[in-house]
Amino acid sequence: MRYMTPIPLAEELLLLAYDDQTGKATGSRIGLDLGMAAAVLIDLALANRIAYAADGHLVVTDATPLGDPVADAVLGKVATEEPHTPAQWLQRLRHRLRTRVLEDLCSRGVVRDVDETQLGVIHVHRYPTSDPAYEAEIRGRLATALVGNSLPDERTAALATLLVAARMEPALKLPEEEVERAHERLAEIASNAGFVGDVTLEDSIVRPSVALVVATLGKAIQAALGAPKPI
Repeated sequence: MRYMTPIPLAEELLLLAYDDQTGKATGSRIGLDLGMAAAVLIDLALANRIAYAADGHLVVTDATPLGDPVADAVLGKVATEEPHTPAQWLQRLRHRLRTRVLEDLCSRGVVRDVDETQLGVIHVHRYPTSDPAYEAEIRGRLATALVGNSLPDERTAALATLLVAARMEPALKLPEEEVERAHERLAEIASNAGFVGDVTLEDSIVRPSVALVVATLGKAIQAALGAPKPI
């Protein structure tokens, strides 16, 4: 596999959620949109651009652009608009975010936009994969995290936590006999990273500033989605 330049976490979530062949989103649409909004904020935290403040708001610590149009637009919003909590930012950012991310992926040839007309008037867009290398790298990274004994890096730990919070575990496309163990491992990664559970920030595998942002956003996603339906 060729070396892959890291792509934003929001793009990683979207590629996992969309079926490669049909180009249609799978799973919870609201979960994906909330997860992607959280992913953009987490990428800014990973880059030391934003932090979780003592008053419960997300604040900008460095306004220097990253060079990614979506992340930089969000950074500008956090810097210039009135303060908001993580939960408020998720709701403010999730609208049309998916469209922006899909446009960027199309422009780089990762997915393609298939515009179909149904009933002669309704336009339906599908986004099948054009370049599978990016998604293969993501799935490979997650597979290593799920079967290994060592804790993953910050980005992969954050991605695993978002998958759990946004209820996107089916996007992993695991055999039925592996689902329960994968869920346990994902929860373990999140807990040991200091994102959930009783792990102290001092014991986290990630920087405390990042762990705080991920933890608060994860809880906000879960609160927005409400209690899961009983099986």
